[in-house]
Amino acid sequence: MKAQYIIAGLIVALGLFLLTSSFVVVNSGHVGVVRTLGAVQPEPLKEGFHFKKPFLDQVEEIDIRLRKTENQASAASKDLQVVSTRVAVQYSLNGPVVPLTYQKIGRREIVETTLVDPAIMESVKAVTAEYTAEHLITRRAEVKSRIQSAVESFINETLAQKEVVGALSIANVAITDFDFSAEFNHAIEDKVRAEQEALQAKNEKLRRVTQAEAAAAERTLAADAEAYQIEVASKARADAIRREAEALKDNPALIQLRIAEKWDGRLPQVSGGNTIPLLNLDGLGARE
Repeated sequence: MKAQYIIAGLIVALGLFLLTSSFVVVNSGHVGVVRTLGAVQPEPLKEGFHFKKPFLDQVEEIDIRLRKTENQASAASKDLQVVSTRVAVQYSLNGPVVPLTYQKIGRREIVETTLVDPAIMESVKAVTAEYTAEHLITRRAEVKSRIQSAVESFINETLAQKEVVGALSIANVAITDFDFSAEFNHAIEDKVRAEQEALQAKNEKLRRVTQAEAAAAERTLAADAEAYQIEVASKARADAIRREAEALKDNPALIQLRIAEKWDGRLPQVSGGNTIPLLNLDGLGARE
């Protein structure tokens, strides 16, 4: 009886093992690479439930979701400045080509270390050598586009040599950091400070010129106003003199009135006698 129970238990265990090893579940965001006795099958398994041959088939899950890898490369710029550039690449593996990629290159980690990272380093060095250190900063968008094109070209050329065209897709390339030498950073700071001081001096000069022009304009307006007042007063005085002269010419009595207005009331001093001299107003008028 014991032997029968042992045999029955072994049969049940074997059956369970065969049952569990005859199917596989591929997780979402992954594809399954089937290896039959070590040979990679060309068709990948999509996410979900799949049957497989027990003992013969092994399934390797490969992540095909978008992923970021980051690397840093040092290179010399066009003006011989040492620049350390950190670049991040977002990429994903193409599901239908994953079995061939696995066969020709390896798992995803190997794809990064043997393909993507070298592409970043080589592209950064090639593009950095075409720009001065200053232009790497001021033309950052252009540099990024050039690096992305170089990375894609390097990867596509390598995949073509491995006969795995279209194994992965580049979604984006980002320059996360530029690091220059301390001497170059000091030179940039000095240049920025000099430009700021020059701009400040220019603004101060413009302010003083504006103030001087405003003061000159104000003096000109004041002189014009004073000259206008003098001209108006002169014309008024000349007109008054003209009218008074015409009035005196046509009215002799008015002349006598003007003479009387000018007399201070004192009589001439005459010595001898008690006779009071009489004034000849006509004579005085003639002398006037």
